[in-house]
Amino acid sequence: METVSACWGQESLVHLLIAAAGSGRRMGADRNKLLLPLAGRPVIAWTLDAAMAADRIRWIGIVGQEIDRDEIFALVQGAPKPVVWIQGGSTRQDSVLRGLAGLPPGAEHVLIHDGARCLAEPVLFDRCAERVEAGMALIAATPVTDTIKRVDAEGCIRETPDRSELWAAQTPQGFQVQQLQQGHDRAREQGWNVTDDASLYERLGWPVQVLDAGPSNIKVTTPFDLTVAEAVLQLRRAG
Repeated sequence: METVSACWGQESLVHLLIAAAGSGRRMGADRNKLLLPLAGRPVIAWTLDAAMAADRIRWIGIVGQEIDRDEIFALVQGAPKPVVWIQGGSTRQDSVLRGLAGLPPGAEHVLIHDGARCLAEPVLFDRCAERVEAGMALIAATPVTDTIKRVDAEGCIRETPDRSELWAAQTPQGFQVQQLQQGHDRAREQGWNVTDDASLYERLGWPVQVLDAGPSNIKVTTPFDLTVAEAVLQLRRAG
C-alpha cells in the first residue's frame, strides 16, 4: 500500500473505500473509464473532491489496479485527508475483501463507493456516514420511476412488479466493519458470489436500509452517462 499522509482530527470516524478498478469496455475505451475526461478532469477526480469535502470521512482507501495507480494517485497529492492505495482483486467481492484488509487498525465504520458515481456530493457521504455511525447498515438508492417488467428467456413478459416496492441500488453503501468482515468470511466459506455488499447482507438475513440519494447519483458507464454527468456538473456550477 502507498499512502498520502495528512493531519486529520479524531472527530470524524468513518472510513471510505472507493472501488476504482473499472474498465472502459462499455465506453468503447481502452483504459479505465474513471480516467476518461469529464468536464476537463478525470471522472474519479470529481468523486475524490466530494469525498475530501465530506465532514464525516476521515480516511480514504482507493482500491484499484496497479496500471492506474500513478495516474490516480497524482490526483490526491497534497490531499487534506489520509489516502491509501490498495491493490484490487479480480472481482468486486475480492476487491472489497482486500479493501477491508487495508483499513487501519481500529476502523469501526466503512462506506464503500463506486468511483464511477462521480456526481455524489459531500452531503450524501455525510448522511450515509451519520447513519452508519448510528449502527445502521444502509445503501444509497433511488425509487424506481419506470414500470419494470420481469421477462423470461424468450423475451416474453411474465410479471410487472409493484413499482412502489422497487429501488435502484447505488453507493455509498455503509456497514460496521466487523460485521461486514464476518459476512465476507461466511461468503468465502459458502462459495457465494455477490454483486454488492447489500446482497451479501440479504443472503445472511441481516437488515439493510435504503437512503434516498436522488436521481443524479448516476454511475458513469456509457458515453451517454458522460454527457449526462457533464450537464449536471454545468448546472451545479451555474447554480
